[in-house]
Amino acid sequence: MIHSSIGPMPASIYAYATFRPLNIFGFQVLSKRLLPTGASETGSTNKRTSLSFSTASANKPRGGLPRFYSEVLPTGKDKIVRIEGDEFWHMTKALRLGVQDRVELFNARGGLVEGVVLRVERSSAEIVALEEPLLLTPTGVQWHVFAAFGTLKGGRADWLIEKCTELGASSVTPLLTERSTLISENRVDRWQRVMLAATKQCQRLHQMVVKTPTRIECILPQVKTSSISFLAMAEAKPIVEVLPKMDKKDGGLLIVGPEGDFTDKEVRALTEAGAIPVGLGPCRLRVETATIALLAAAMLWDDAQHIDT
Repeated sequence: MIHSSIGPMPASIYAYATFRPLNIFGFQVLSKRLLPTGASETGSTNKRTSLSFSTASANKPRGGLPRFYSEVLPTGKDKIVRIEGDEFWHMTKALRLGVQDRVELFNARGGLVEGVVLRVERSSAEIVALEEPLLLTPTGVQWHVFAAFGTLKGGRADWLIEKCTELGASSVTPLLTERSTLISENRVDRWQRVMLAATKQCQRLHQMVVKTPTRIECILPQVKTSSISFLAMAEAKPIVEVLPKMDKKDGGLLIVGPEGDFTDKEVRALTEAGAIPVGLGPCRLRVETATIALLAAAMLWDDAQHIDT
C-alpha cells in the first residue's frame, strides 16, 4: 500500500510512534528499536502513550509487525524461544531482520505474543517476549471441505489448499473416489507447508487442518451427523437459492467430486446420507474452482447471518 505524504499518519506508523516504553534486560523498547534505558529517540516529537490491543484485533499484525510461526511460544514476559529452519531464513534472509527488531510469534493454535530479536546466530535467532502471550479460541463458522483433488497437477492442488486457508476453512480432506484413487504421501507433506505459509499470509491464528486422504465411504457417517452438508453437483438447484432457505448454522461439510465428477453410485450414497446437492452456475468448473466457489458462498452466507443478528 502506498501512502501519500499529505494527510494523516498511516495507522502502522502511528502504532510504532505510540508504544509505551518497556524495560527489558536493561534496554528500553520504543518505536521499532531498542534504546538503552534512560535514552530518548533523537528527533522524536511524538508523545509516548500506551497502546493496548483487544483480543478482537489480535488476528491482525499489530503496528505492522512481521509474524512468524513457532511451535513453542514463550511461557511469559521476558521468556526466550529460539527460531530455526524456514522461519529463521525468512526472518533474517528474506526480511533482513536483526537484533532489536520487533516481531510477532504465533503457534497456529490460537497463541500469539509480541517479542524482539535478542540474538542472531548462524542458524537460529533468539526472541524474547515483551508481554504475556495471548491465547484465543476459534470463533465463527467451521466449514470442513472434502474434495477429490489428488489428481490435480501443475500447482492446482497447492492453489486449492492456499485459497481454502485464506477463506477460513476449518479443515480440508482429500477424497479418494473411483475416479481419484491415489494420493502420494509427499504431496500431503507439501500441502502442510503450503497451508502454513498461507496461514501466515492471511493472518489466521488457527491453522487449517490438512487431513490424510480418506475414501468416500468413510465420510458417510459424518454426513449423516453433520448439521448441514452441501454436495456440488451439475444441474442441481443453485446454491444461492438453497442457502436462504437454510436455518442458521455454525458450519458443516462441503463436498466436491473429482474431474469427471462422482459416479452415480457415489452420488446416491452421499445424498442418502443427507448431503444436499447444490449447483454452482451454468459452466463446467474445475475441481479447485468448484471447491473455492462453494466455500466462498458458504462463508459469505454464514457471515451475513451473523451480521443480521
